[in-house]
Amino acid sequence: MSLSEDIKDFGLDLGYSKVGITTAESFPDYIAELNSRRDMYGWYIESAFQPITGADPKSAMPSAKSIVAAVYDGYKESFPEKLVGKIGRLYQARCYLAPRHRINGARRQLMRGFLEKNGCNVAQRLVVPERLSAARAGVVTYGKNTFAFADGIGSFILITAFVVDVELDYDEPTLEVKCPPDCTACIDACPTRALYEPLKMDPRRCIAFNTFMTQDDYSGGLTSYIPPEIREKMGTWIHGCDICQEVCPKNQKRLKAKLPQNEFLVKVAQDFELTKLLNLSDEFYAKRVQPLMYNYIRGKKYFQRNAAISLGNMGDTVFIPDLAQAMQDSEELVRGYAAWALGRIGGSQARQILEAGLAHETAKPARGEIKAALAVA
Repeated sequence: MSLSEDIKDFGLDLGYSKVGITTAESFPDYIAELNSRRDMYGWYIESAFQPITGADPKSAMPSAKSIVAAVYDGYKESFPEKLVGKIGRLYQARCYLAPRHRINGARRQLMRGFLEKNGCNVAQRLVVPERLSAARAGVVTYGKNTFAFADGIGSFILITAFVVDVELDYDEPTLEVKCPPDCTACIDACPTRALYEPLKMDPRRCIAFNTFMTQDDYSGGLTSYIPPEIREKMGTWIHGCDICQEVCPKNQKRLKAKLPQNEFLVKVAQDFELTKLLNLSDEFYAKRVQPLMYNYIRGKKYFQRNAAISLGNMGDTVFIPDLAQAMQDSEELVRGYAAWALGRIGGSQARQILEAGLAHETAKPARGEIKAALAVA
């Protein structure tokens, strides 16, 4: 048996659903596309991910010859109804960017270890275009929503690419879009119009992007500010968004399947409340937030901000006392977005809380949010 077959067999044994291999040649079209849309992707280009470098693997690793693309099915079990619509399914599956001490992070390390044991030097911290790598390796195709789809699975997948310095046996590419020509379900369903045409997305308008990439002092000049027009369309999403995948015809079989429960998620869902996320205790953060949402957000205040937006969009006066408590938070970001939520809910009780908050607020951004909320409450 060849090394290529050994790699694939080991990957499947680890729990990956598909493993393909392609060359480590550059992705010139991807580089050109990123550069042509710097207004949308400047934050990513300038980030620590260094996608332009990753799209030309040999520029960082001259000895690179092959890319091993492994696909993990993140939808093997059902997801609690209480968490759906709030946390993206792939994040609930705890497989995306998982740390080494967690099972999904350990799987990645075991695969790396196998490659190294078999004479492959594996690139460190080189972020290649994983969806493109997997399509060039013949294990996924594309959807108009920009997601990769694996046959028999759908788009709720995690792709991990390993760049190695050994020439392997390469698979036939499947660089194609398998959506029906007249299907625009994902584009039509996107609340913020982040998907503006097939295979084209403006990440700055994406709900998922706004739940976790909008942080102060991030790359490309990103800040914690989310425009009100986006907030109003975020619904109850607090980490990620699955809308364009939920409406996709190619995902319906998996979405409707009767799958076993994940007992850990069941336990998390039992006491998961947006109000607890808004007024976030250290215990709730450690036990219910971090196990699922460790990927991007490092500051508790961003989870609190997202919870405030969600509660405001729900529009129920029952949340006013919780938002009033958040108006006393030590973080001005939390106070400001709690004010926005109160304005969204409206009514005399909300106005009284906002007026009292304005009388004591000293932070300029929070004062601006309170005044804007009072104008509509």
